[in-house]
Amino acid sequence: MKDKTKIRLTAAEMSSLWFQYINDTLAVCVNKYFLEKVEDTEVRPIIEWTLHIAKNNLSMMEDIFTKEKFPIPIGFTDQDVNLQAPKLFSDTFILIYLQHMAILAMRSNNAALGLATRPDVVTFHKRVLNAGVDGLDKTRELMLKQGTYVRPPYISTPDEVDFVEKQHFLGGFFGKKRSITSMEITHLFFNIQTNAIGKALITGFAQTSQNKEVKQYLLRGKHLSQKYIEIFSDFLVKEDLPAPMGWDSAVSDSTTSVFSDKLIMFHVSAMIAAGIGNFGMAIATSPRRDLGLKYESLIPEISLYAEDGANIMIKNGWMEEPPQADDRENLTKG
Repeated sequence: MKDKTKIRLTAAEMSSLWFQYINDTLAVCVNKYFLEKVEDTEVRPIIEWTLHIAKNNLSMMEDIFTKEKFPIPIGFTDQDVNLQAPKLFSDTFILIYLQHMAILAMRSNNAALGLATRPDVVTFHKRVLNAGVDGLDKTRELMLKQGTYVRPPYISTPDEVDFVEKQHFLGGFFGKKRSITSMEITHLFFNIQTNAIGKALITGFAQTSQNKEVKQYLLRGKHLSQKYIEIFSDFLVKEDLPAPMGWDSAVSDSTTSVFSDKLIMFHVSAMIAAGIGNFGMAIATSPRRDLGLKYESLIPEISLYAEDGANIMIKNGWMEEPPQADDRENLTKG
């Protein structure tokens, strides 16, 4: 019987493995630092577990890359983190950061699994997906225990099943607006929460970055995050619903460099990409026109911010080139 692991990697498989490898090298650096600074004895085991998972992932991917004679990405190393730097984030913020990273891991590996065909790659993404679920469980349980878990808003249970009868359901600009749906509430809440986490993370990065251009870029991102928090919170407040809390106070006053500017810029770029995806999903599930168009109006702004970040990374030689299709036109020139 033919060995199915001899099948070449598809573009989708190359892409998911390459990006996962870079992400896991970042996770190793970040969690090594967290492990050095954590004081909460209940949070420490979750950091240790996350670090162990990231290292195992790297080992599995290196085996696949070696079999394929695929150049192993550089990603991030011990040179990209200063373990001796003072504590930058509170233990509570570390926990919610790990929860957020687990959600992103589940989302990216769910998509990767849907396109993977080679058995070893399928097995790998299943393991990463399951680890994401486990990580989410661990962080949620501890946050609930410690009283730091922020639940989405509650709304009344419907009295009966109903169907939309009027175009008014899609309105939102003129006259009386309908109440926002549970799905719209969910995306508003999630986008406020992710921007609050991102704002705190960027604040810490901006305080400790040694590069003036990177620092200015991060401050711009901090202002954008605050702007989006205010926009989305306003929709909830107008419906007499609570908005999730911010995490600004979770950042210490340290200005000592912790992470390399290369790592910082990659991390922020990955967060921006996830944020654009969140806006896209919100548009798809927000029938009220004012909500959908508000999300749409923000995407060009955040996309331009992402492009400016990419230009900084290219200028400084920090952006690793992902696998690309063969340039047939160039090849035929001989």
